Amino acid sequence: MNEPEFPDAAVKEAFDAVPARAREGLLALRTLIFEAAGATQSAGRVEETLKWGQPAYLTPDTKSGSTIRLGVPKSPEYDYALFVHCQSDLTRQFETNYPGEFEFEGTRAVLFRADKPIPADALRHCIAMALTYHSRK
Repeated sequence: MNEPEFPDAAVKEAFDAVPARAREGLLALRTLIFEAAGATQSAGRVEETLKWGQPAYLTPDTKSGSTIRLGVPKSPEYDYALFVHCQSDLTRQFETNYPGEFEFEGTRAVLFRADKPIPADALRHCIAMALTYHSRK
C-alpha cells in the first residue's frame, strides 16, 4: 500500500515536526494503521486527527476501537512509538500474541528504534486488535 494522503494539513504538520530519525518509522506505522483498518471490516472508517498534538486514529462510526496515537516516547533509547489507552489491556494482549516481539512502555506504548525493522505482520494484527478493542470486550 502506498502512503495514504493527508486530508488534514495539521496532521501532516505534526509528522513534519517530529525528528527526522522518527518520521520514517511513524509514517510506516501510519500506513500499517490504514492497512489494518482496510482489512478489518468491523472497525469501519478510521478517522485521522490530532490528540495532544499527536496523530491519532479513531473509529468514529462503529466506536469499535480504542484510540491509537503515534509519537516520540520520552525514553531516549527509542525513536518512535505507537500509543494505546493506558487503562486498556492492549499491550498485554500484544505481548501474549507475540511474546518477545515488541518493546513496551508499561500499558501505554509499543516502542521502536529507527535502526530496527518493524515486525509489520505482527503489528498489523495488533493494530487490528486495537481498532476492534471495544467490540471484542
